[in-house]
Amino acid sequence: MAPKSDSPEAIVLKFVNQQNRPLNSQIVADSLQKDNLKKTAVQKALDTLVDTGKISFKEYGKQKIYIARQDQFEIPNAEELAQIKDDNAKLQQKLGEQKKATAEVEAEIKALKSNLTLDEIRVEEAVLKKEVKEMEEKLLKMRGGAALVKPEERKAVAEMFNDRLSQWRKRRRMFKDLWDAITENSPKDLKEFKEELGIEYDEDVGVSLQSLSDLQQPANKRLRSK
Repeated sequence: MAPKSDSPEAIVLKFVNQQNRPLNSQIVADSLQKDNLKKTAVQKALDTLVDTGKISFKEYGKQKIYIARQDQFEIPNAEELAQIKDDNAKLQQKLGEQKKATAEVEAEIKALKSNLTLDEIRVEEAVLKKEVKEMEEKLLKMRGGAALVKPEERKAVAEMFNDRLSQWRKRRRMFKDLWDAITENSPKDLKEFKEELGIEYDEDVGVSLQSLSDLQQPANKRLRSK
């Protein structure tokens, strides 16, 4: 006698037959949580189905593996199997085409979402107009000879710049003296030794003390002329 369609046995039997692959009780219980079946009820249903011959099982140590009875399924002959393979190939091709079409639609939707709405365009336009107006006002001041940077601010920046250059020269001399003392009698290749210690010269990082020093002289002249 077949179990009632809404009974735990019927739900478990339907799932095992649909899967038609080796299953343990945990997999079945996890998959049937949507049917509000707890693991104890699933285990009881599996045991009942085994006892009534509805499903098969094998034991591997303490693990029980359940599988649908294979004698209930029709085994396709060579011609039917070939047809199934051909149908599967066609379905795979259709699936690939559908995925490609879906990807194109998603890309188009993404592109449309990235476009600004009319309100957003108006807001952006207002911001840009304001920025353009501010830049035009600055340009007019510069053309009229107005100083955009206060003399005291320029002086403070120049003094800080001079101080940083002075510190740079001082530390370069300190490093050179120390490096010469360390490597004076060293048998190592100095370039390899430098790389081994992770030391980088100014030119290694693309900076030049001399080029910055050249900038310092005109700035100092302007300061003295104030």
